[in-house]
Amino acid sequence: MSQQKFPVPPADKFLGLSTTSVGCGPGGGTPMIARVALVDYRGQIVFCTYVFPTNPVTDYRTSTTGIQASDLREENTMPWKEVQQRVAQLIAGKIIVGHTLWQDLSVLGIRHPAVATRDVALYQPFRNALRSPNHVVGLQTLMWHLMRRRVQENHVCPLENARASLDLYRSHSNEWEGAVAIGQWPSHLPPSTFSRCYQ
Repeated sequence: MSQQKFPVPPADKFLGLSTTSVGCGPGGGTPMIARVALVDYRGQIVFCTYVFPTNPVTDYRTSTTGIQASDLREENTMPWKEVQQRVAQLIAGKIIVGHTLWQDLSVLGIRHPAVATRDVALYQPFRNALRSPNHVVGLQTLMWHLMRRRVQENHVCPLENARASLDLYRSHSNEWEGAVAIGQWPSHLPPSTFSRCYQ
């Protein structure tokens, strides 16, 4: 596959997306968006904010997220509805890149065309490289084994995750887009329970 025959879409068509959730409900088991990040093809911030909780937080998941109650005070956040509208506007007509995008779209309450997603958690060649053809591989593991780069060393940061996902995509963009161009979708489908997140 030559790069000329199957060109990668222009850089301005791509956005990296990642979210961080806290827990609500009994035992903090229900994810609720707490922070969202969108970056451009080169990792520059397009949008990044904390999100004001729509329900009482029962678990800040601080050891994983680094988020504390003070981060989610009204003066430090944007309302969820406003965040949802802003993100929906920004990703409209774009190809979004991320890791387990179905989780991000779910907590945002946004649907996006499946053909306009590039999910590094679902990309078959990455799974094959780690000998996990039928399992989702964590972003930390993908980054270390495929790019020899450490991420999420202290906490899960949506900015870092969005940038890391784009770096992984760019490392395989010619092969990925070549497969898409000839109608051979190179990725697994997201979990069927999240089909509502896709168009």
